Amino acid sequence: MDTQQTTTADTAQGEVTTTSPPSEQPTGGKKIRQGVVVSNKMNKTIVVAVERQVMHPLYKRYYRRTKKYMAHDEHNQCGLGDIVRIVESRPLSRRKRWTLLEIVQRAR
Repeated sequence: MDTQQTTTADTAQGEVTTTSPPSEQPTGGKKIRQGVVVSNKMNKTIVVAVERQVMHPLYKRYYRRTKKYMAHDEHNQCGLGDIVRIVESRPLSRRKRWTLLEIVQRAR
């Protein structure tokens, strides 16, 4: 069952149809982050650790920086160690401004 989303645009020469896989859901310009679930002990909330590489300004070497985001998990479906995608949303609480978009890979 390979479902794909289809968009159609009218141009001067005719119609152009593009397809995108279901994982590329339209988010309306909102930021998307991918990371690992490090905590799921709260009800409908997960903590996702997102890692990025930053270049040192003097030594020109890359090093890793990790930031933790609290995200809304409506159905409590994420487990510890899952790789997930989260998307920006309106503020849901004092620290929660992200929502679970999809589970990329389940933990073993």
